[in-house]
Amino acid sequence: MSGVVQGFTVIFIVIAVGYALGRTGVLGPDAQQVLSRLVFFVLTPALLFNSLATTDLSVIFSPTLVIAGGSALLIGLTYFVLARTVLHREIPEATIGALSSSYVNSANLGIPIAIFVLDDASFVAPLLLFQIMIYSPLALTALDLTALRGGKGRITLRDTVVAPLTNPIVLGGVAGLILSVANVTLPHAVLEPISMLGDASVPGALLAFGLSLTGVTVLRKGESPRRDVALASVLKMVVQPLLVFALAYFVFDERGHSLFAQVVIAALPTAQNVLVYASRYQRGVVLARDTALVTTVASIPAIALIALLLA
Repeated sequence: MSGVVQGFTVIFIVIAVGYALGRTGVLGPDAQQVLSRLVFFVLTPALLFNSLATTDLSVIFSPTLVIAGGSALLIGLTYFVLARTVLHREIPEATIGALSSSYVNSANLGIPIAIFVLDDASFVAPLLLFQIMIYSPLALTALDLTALRGGKGRITLRDTVVAPLTNPIVLGGVAGLILSVANVTLPHAVLEPISMLGDASVPGALLAFGLSLTGVTVLRKGESPRRDVALASVLKMVVQPLLVFALAYFVFDERGHSLFAQVVIAALPTAQNVLVYASRYQRGVVLARDTALVTTVASIPAIALIALLLA
């Protein structure tokens, strides 16, 4: 339990620093947008490249990859369908909502929780790979093809092929994976600056999240899409952990610490990366911000309950 508290304390302190910077105006009125773009175009690609280029893929390709990845896709697809058919949202907002309901905070919160609570950071690695190499490219391609076009215009085969190839996050992940598969190690002088930039991705995303809270009221009536936030939060914090439990227990026969780890990972909140994506495309920004905050607060008692029942 102390690991849960420690992991969340780290997150909230950095978010609070970002909020304080926004309140004082030290970084100027466009700080959140500029920092989000820095995280999107430079820091996160560097993090993904360095992570995958230096990771043993044999650790990643495990049942956790299927359980975590399959559940995330199912939850995201569920939100997307409900958003389009029931809430009548456009594709960019439905895509951001799908990410908000299923994209796990596996880096800046998942790694500390894995270390302090699960005593094994390898539980997070498969989910990181899935989100980097499959989930993010799918969502970002959908946003590239719709949000940047304003949701209008005919989408051609060339658009579909080119969109992921021009996205810096996808390119960083693919390049790192290629080096890992080819067992190529870059010189230290090349890898070290990339690693330094990547290390700034997590605090950068958290600071951008804190900046986004400046001067706003979360779930404010008339501003926040409350039904969308509620749907995404329930899917993320209730349905996804239950789905992962069912898959791990009944399909993959997971028991003990392994089962506990799978469910804890599923109960992690929405990643701040979703807000970075939303800010980049200027679609669903309030939805991403409010869902990230609601799920971050809700995940504390959720993980405590899971620890009580399964640890």
